[in-house]
Amino acid sequence: MADAAHHIQMRQIVAGLSEGVILIEPDQTIAYANNAAVMMHGVADVGDLGATVSEYRANFTLHYRNHREIGPLQHPLDRVLAGEVFRDVVVELAPTRDPTHRWMHRIRSLVTTDADGTPSGLALVMQDVSERYQAEARFERMFNANPAPAIICRIADLRFVRVNHGFLDLTGYHRDDVLGRSFCEIDLLRDAERRELAIRHLHAGHTIPQMEAQLTTPCGKGRYVIVAGHAIDMPGPGGVERCMLFTFADLEDRRKAEMALRHSEERFAKAFELSPVPSALMSADGLEITSVNQAFVTSFGHAPETAAGRSLADLALWVDLTERRRFSRDLKRLGSIRAFEAGLQDRNGAEIDCLVSAERVSINGEACVLCVLQDITARKRSERELITAIEAVMADASWFSHGVIDKLATLRHPPRSGRPSLGVENLTIREQDMLTRICQGATDREIGAELKLSPNTVRNHVSGLYRKLGVNRRSAVVVWAQERGIGPNTRHRR
Repeated sequence: MADAAHHIQMRQIVAGLSEGVILIEPDQTIAYANNAAVMMHGVADVGDLGATVSEYRANFTLHYRNHREIGPLQHPLDRVLAGEVFRDVVVELAPTRDPTHRWMHRIRSLVTTDADGTPSGLALVMQDVSERYQAEARFERMFNANPAPAIICRIADLRFVRVNHGFLDLTGYHRDDVLGRSFCEIDLLRDAERRELAIRHLHAGHTIPQMEAQLTTPCGKGRYVIVAGHAIDMPGPGGVERCMLFTFADLEDRRKAEMALRHSEERFAKAFELSPVPSALMSADGLEITSVNQAFVTSFGHAPETAAGRSLADLALWVDLTERRRFSRDLKRLGSIRAFEAGLQDRNGAEIDCLVSAERVSINGEACVLCVLQDITARKRSERELITAIEAVMADASWFSHGVIDKLATLRHPPRSGRPSLGVENLTIREQDMLTRICQGATDREIGAELKLSPNTVRNHVSGLYRKLGVNRRSAVVVWAQERGIGPNTRHRR
């Protein structure tokens, strides 16, 4: 009678607990389970758990969290029946009839004995920790799927407990080469900008601010990264453990680009200084000189320290102010200039004919203008001497053939850029007739009467001549002819 009253009292106490409790008799029958335990198994009634330990095992599949196989003597109920006292055992439970439903239970055993030491009260006490483990599973999936490299270090012993694919791809390590190893073996803060600060924050479990560092790789080479650390809590065998989550941004491509840029700028600097053509680097906004090469110093007489901070106008290099204004306007409008012909002068006032070219460039991240001044004084002198000789020859050109005269006229007056040279030999017989009579001052009516052509036909031939010569009036035709040594009395060979 006393035992029955004791059992009733025990059930009343258990019924009000938030933890799930299953009471087991020494004969392996399930005596009672409170509502919390019933709900944790996803059933409606205590009878659905099973009348005995054997039925419970048949109705529910259990796996320890580490998924060890549960043998005949390893099941938590069997361990309770054996009088074993245990706590904080985490198991995954699923109904046999519907294994898609799963719960995570943290369980412990409760064993009471009578005066003889024989087990008299056996109980399995459980907590539903499914939500926590589901959150951890989500974290694991997100951590592993995140393409950003990441690794987790346990602060207590500075050993790595988690690593994702991004970190393995970045460094070339295998997972087994990382997990369980210490921070000293895989230094995440090698050559960090503020290494001492980062190490202090790591030991204290404080956030490590972003900083540049090098990751140690299996081959021993460093890989440049930006690293940051964030303190987090992680479940472990002994409960919650304080850890540091390290995340990384790869700087290798940026470092390679910076190295390539630096090498390129070094090559540019050498080429700039050794170039035999006078050159100057100027600021993009005010066109103030930042540096000049030795050829500039030799040609114009201005030392680098004298030229620095001044423009070409400040150095009085321009002879013609109109040319200077046109150069500045074209550079601002087009962004670059090729072979701008201008007259410049050196420090002593000696004039130098130059082809000025300018191009916008970026040096050390700053916008600049590279200006190249090609000295063509000798070439211009030769051209002037050639023109003088041509003019002397053409003063009495009556004994030259028309083909030679046309070529001399072309040399004397070069055609405009982009327009081919046109000579008398390019005209038709009828166009030559029109040209000759226009030079003689004949009207369309007089030309028609002489050549026995109608006025409309004459006008058509004259219009065709205008188009071919690129002119629009008779006086321009006469000028074109005079430039080629053709006068009123010239006769063309048929």
